[in-house]
This record gives sequence, structure tokens and C-alpha cells, in this order.
Amino acid sequence: MAQQDKHVRRGIYLLPNLMTTIGLFAGFYSIVAAMTGDFDHAAKAIFVAMIADGLDGRVARMTNTQSNFGMEYDSLSDVVSFGVAPALVVFSWSLAPLGKLGWLAAFLFTATGALRLARFNTQAASNDKNYFQGLPIPAGAGVLASLVWIASEYTWSTNTWPIFIAGLTIVIGLLMVSNIRYYSFKKIDFKGKVPFVMVLVILLGLIALASDPATVLFVGFLLYALSGPCFTLWLIRQKRKSRKYHV
Repeated sequence: MAQQDKHVRRGIYLLPNLMTTIGLFAGFYSIVAAMTGDFDHAAKAIFVAMIADGLDGRVARMTNTQSNFGMEYDSLSDVVSFGVAPALVVFSWSLAPLGKLGWLAAFLFTATGALRLARFNTQAASNDKNYFQGLPIPAGAGVLASLVWIASEYTWSTNTWPIFIAGLTIVIGLLMVSNIRYYSFKKIDFKGKVPFVMVLVILLGLIALASDPATVLFVGFLLYALSGPCFTLWLIRQKRKSRKYHV
């Protein structure tokens, strides 16, 4: 019996770690596709990794198969799929002509993404569940991947605007390690009742996503990236008003 228990402890849960492996595979495929110039599939593969990343934790909670191994494996997979892959995709797609500036911007994104994950893992127990500290790395990857997807869809030439892409890559990277708060959506009650208008809004959103997924995803991720600084500025303004009122 003791030997059997010991054997069980050495095993890993299959289903959630399988989802994590799918995400890791998608991130690795994205890098390979970018190396061959297939930027359309490279960008889409990052979103496949995003779906897998969203499912592995939920599957683990639903099946009560959470483990420290799964958490560590998920973080390592995220570094590849949302840190290394988007940086190399955007470098191969647009930043390579910039030389050193291009690969340094790509490296900054990768490094800040890894730092963002490390900070999240060490502060997960004490963080406010309603908000993230810094832009989540999947959202940062979503901005870059959806931009590459749009460019592939509409065959945009990047020869005239690599500086803008480098600037965007750097800004997104810095937002990930900032102290700016982003809404986490973890407190949304999907089991509760919602107004009928909300159903129509969701339906229209799905129609828009189906008609032009690249554009809708880019706008959505970009607005989310901007929501943090806007929310911070609003809080600062409210605090100043409160101080004037008390004075």
C-alpha cells in the first residue's frame, strides 16, 4: 500500500497538463511559422495557445486536479507562448530591418513578460482578485499577434513603419511590469441573470468577431491595454477631487 501511494504521488494529472502542452506546442509552432515567413499562421497559433491557456486552469479546477507541477509547467509554457513567440514573430515580421534596436525591443518584451509572470506567481496569494498588477502577458501577446494577423490579412507593408512597431512593442512590455491595475474579470458571475440587452451585445460581438476576427481582436486587446492607464488617471483625478473637497 505504501509503495502504491508513493507511486501515485510521483504521477502528474493528464488532462490539465495536456492542455498546457497544447498551448506550448502552439507557441513553438508560431515561432517555426514566423521563421518560414508564414506570419498569418504564426499569429493565429498564439491565439490557439491563448485558448489552451484559458482552459488548462479551468479544467484543473473542475476536475480538482490542481498541482504545483501544473502551475510551474503553465508558467513555463506561458513564457514561450506569450513571451518568446510574439517577440520573435513581430521581430521577423517588422523589426529585423532596425537591427540592434529591433531585437532589443523584442527581447524587452520577452524579458518583461517573464518578469510579469514571476511577480504574479510570487504575489498570487496576496493580490486583489478583482485586478491584475500590470498588463497580463496573454493580453500583451494578443496586441502584437492580432496586429500581425491584420497585416497578413490585408497584406500591409511594414517597411515604412518598423519604428512604430518597435515603440508599441516596448510600451506593451513596460505596461506588463508596471504597477498599473487591470480589471481581471474574475468576479463576473456567469451563472447569474443579466439584462436582455446584454445578450444582444454579446451576440453582436460574436457576429463582429466572426466577420473580421483579426480587427476585432486587435481593437479589443488594444482597448484593454489602454484601460489600465486610463483607469489609473481616473483614480488620480478622483483622489485630487477628494482632497480639494476635504480641504
